[in-house]
Amino acid sequence: MKLASRRNLDASRAIRRPAAAALALLILSACSTPAPRAPSPPVALTANFSNEQPGARSAPGLDEAWWDGFGNATLARLVNEALSANQDVAMALQRVRQARAGADAQGSRLLPTVGVQAAASRSHSGLPDAVKQGGMPDTRVLRVGVDVAWEIDLSGGVRAARDAAQADEQAAEAGVSGARLLVSSEVARQYFVLRSAEERLRIAQALAAAQRQTAVRVESRQREGQASAFDLDRARADADALDAQVPALRMLVGTTQTKLAVLLGRNPSAQVVEADQAFAWPAPRVIAAGQPSELLRRRPDLVAAEARVGAEALRSAEARAQWWPKLFLSALLGRQDLRVNALDVAPVPFSNVAMAFAAPIFSAGRIEASIKVQSARADEALLAWQKAVLVAVQEVEDSLLVRTQEADRAAALALTVQNLRRSLQRAESLQREGQIDLLVLLDVQRSVLASELALSDGRLQQALADVQLYKALGGGLSPAAPARADTSSFAARTTP
Repeated sequence: MKLASRRNLDASRAIRRPAAAALALLILSACSTPAPRAPSPPVALTANFSNEQPGARSAPGLDEAWWDGFGNATLARLVNEALSANQDVAMALQRVRQARAGADAQGSRLLPTVGVQAAASRSHSGLPDAVKQGGMPDTRVLRVGVDVAWEIDLSGGVRAARDAAQADEQAAEAGVSGARLLVSSEVARQYFVLRSAEERLRIAQALAAAQRQTAVRVESRQREGQASAFDLDRARADADALDAQVPALRMLVGTTQTKLAVLLGRNPSAQVVEADQAFAWPAPRVIAAGQPSELLRRRPDLVAAEARVGAEALRSAEARAQWWPKLFLSALLGRQDLRVNALDVAPVPFSNVAMAFAAPIFSAGRIEASIKVQSARADEALLAWQKAVLVAVQEVEDSLLVRTQEADRAAALALTVQNLRRSLQRAESLQREGQIDLLVLLDVQRSVLASELALSDGRLQQALADVQLYKALGGGLSPAAPARADTSSFAARTTP
């Protein structure tokens, strides 16, 4: 009993001493890898956007469900359905699962691996007992043990790889918000294009019918000798020109329906939205753009690019860590039951503890090359982020400018349509009284058509400018907070 206890004590000491040394080395190396610096924009950002409307700074901030601001229940229903059924959003969620599993895999490298081993063997020679006892015994061995292996992260390379994977996870989660923003803005865009096409189709059909009636009147007057064949041909040509616009508008209505169906994950062969005769364009409103620096936290693409900068910087630290030594600890502990001939030997413990040390001396430039490759990738990620910041500010400035000018254009077109409609009423009255020529009436009718179609397009462009501004600002959609990664910095921390 004392011999067995001593063996157990010796085995325990043999395990504790290397483990204690490894733990001390692990603690000493815990802060060996510095955290990467936060990237800086390539230029100093201004306090406000130059094209922002007066009074916009006092407007309320962006709402996450920004599409509700248009006051259209059908649009809100379509966007909400798309966010829950769109394949792009679903694929972005799957990329988060992949990144999260990758972070778990990298994090597991910091912990020891534990396995179970079991073996059974039996040897029977069939020789006489005298021969067996003389050196060739029959044996039976039963062994059960626990195998422990651990790579001590002396250089911090494993921790850098873990934190890089967590930064990838953060980028993937920002990608979900980016996919939601793209899908919601595209649904809103296609919806307004559909309503504009339906409105222009109604205008073209109504004016085509009016032109046909005019052509009938001209034909009647031509029979009476009050109009020439030239007048009749001109009236019919104008009616035919309007009829020629109808197929293109019907085609636009149909293709927009199929695009909406794909965005909503529906069958493109089925109609998604019914025609709305009472559709009204949203009223103009003030949208607060905030400060340019807020885009760095609000736009999902910038958040994702920022996380990729941190991930590549951490992988650079992982590449440099290949120059440092590696320490490996392994242990095999268990018990074995031995039978020699007919004699049972009591079960006894066994142990095998080892510590290995490895350090590179000559790699023929392989490590230096991998460091240079990863350094170039980190610089590329930084440049991509800096470019994305400039593009984001540009998109907001352009959207603000377009939105202001389209509002002015739509207001001017509305006045033009009002004046031309009054002019058309007077022209029709004068033409019936014979005070003006028919060609004058036809010119006025063409002017009314052109102005009404231009007004419809102006209202469409104004609505699309609002959608584009919401998209450029990040849509009020804050990137989903990672479940485990630290979002307070540009990259995940590298120290435990």
